[in-house]
Amino acid sequence: MGFGEGISCDIRLNTALTEQQRELYQNTEVIRRILSDCRTVAMVGLSSDRYKASYFVASYLQAYGYRVIPVNPSADVILGERAWPDLSSVPDKVDLVDVFRPARECPAFTEEAIQIGARAIWFQLRIINLEAAERALQAGLYVVVDRCVKMEHGRFSGGLHEAGFNTELITSKRGGFSGL
Repeated sequence: MGFGEGISCDIRLNTALTEQQRELYQNTEVIRRILSDCRTVAMVGLSSDRYKASYFVASYLQAYGYRVIPVNPSADVILGERAWPDLSSVPDKVDLVDVFRPARECPAFTEEAIQIGARAIWFQLRIINLEAAERALQAGLYVVVDRCVKMEHGRFSGGLHEAGFNTELITSKRGGFSGL
């Protein structure tokens, strides 16, 4: 077996969700729809520390044309965007709420996402609150749980293939979201 082959690179191993929960909260078509249609992202818990995962993900999304609105009560500006103390304070329309906060805080962010009319909520890697996810689904939001938006973007744009990951996608096309 060569580099990037076999079970260790299987994307399904990187989640604590059951198969049924994966189908509901890690659905490929839902992820594609979010990545192609949701261009304004309110990132809850975006850190001003450039070595934190949230900062890295936000700068990546900006590089690919997404507008990232920081939601962090301890910051004024992050990555050139004004930071807001909570979702309700954001004056602009938000398509996607991306959560980088502990799972126990997800129900409150879910309610705020519903109140502001967001189209989707995304709980990052290892952030699992199924009660909050179910509430978001019931309110009509697209929901992703226990996935990284940056990694999923790379998965669908062809970037993870080059790193040897089994993305569970078979295609001869590389790059871009023109075919989503």
